[in-house]
Amino acid sequence: MKANGVRPRRKSKVKRTTDSRHEHPIAANVLDRDFKASTPDEVWVSDITYINTAAGWLYLAVFIDLYSRMIVGWSMSNSITDDLVIDAFEMGLGKRGRAPIVCHSDRGSQYASKDFRSLLKSTDTIRSMSRKGNCWDNAVSESFFGKLKTEEVYRNFYKSQMDARDAIFSYIEIFFNKQRRNSAIGYLTPEEKIDLVETVA
Repeated sequence: MKANGVRPRRKSKVKRTTDSRHEHPIAANVLDRDFKASTPDEVWVSDITYINTAAGWLYLAVFIDLYSRMIVGWSMSNSITDDLVIDAFEMGLGKRGRAPIVCHSDRGSQYASKDFRSLLKSTDTIRSMSRKGNCWDNAVSESFFGKLKTEEVYRNFYKSQMDARDAIFSYIEIFFNKQRRNSAIGYLTPEEKIDLVETVA
């Protein structure tokens, strides 16, 4: 392998990001695995993942518009708190200028927290949550994280959290949203899919 310049791909350490052992109220699974949307901002799906760096774990929360598969909001932090998802949702509000009709996530304490529930209520957004321990209920988010890890994270070693932040910013905003074609939306990029409907409107 050394003679041919071949290196094994690093296997990521497993780190838990979903803590459903809490007493916050859980929402019904309104989405019910219906991953199709007829208009932008009808449904945003969200999840949290972790990035391993030499300087410690970096957590990433994203909100994905089901219609365009665009990452409309995202946030990174070295701690997995309620603010992680709140900041990502608020980025989506700023970018899109409106809230989704439905917001779907897992049952993690960050999504069930009082502050995040209050934010959704203030924007008239309907809460939806996956069934316990069922990753298929949030398959679109899981699919994005799979692409991110395979195409970016597992190919690189981040010496610092800033290195990881810069790389993930570039992957999301420059590559994924604007250049990467997605079979789920007719092999358009998320930006092209959004532009099509908003240009007509």
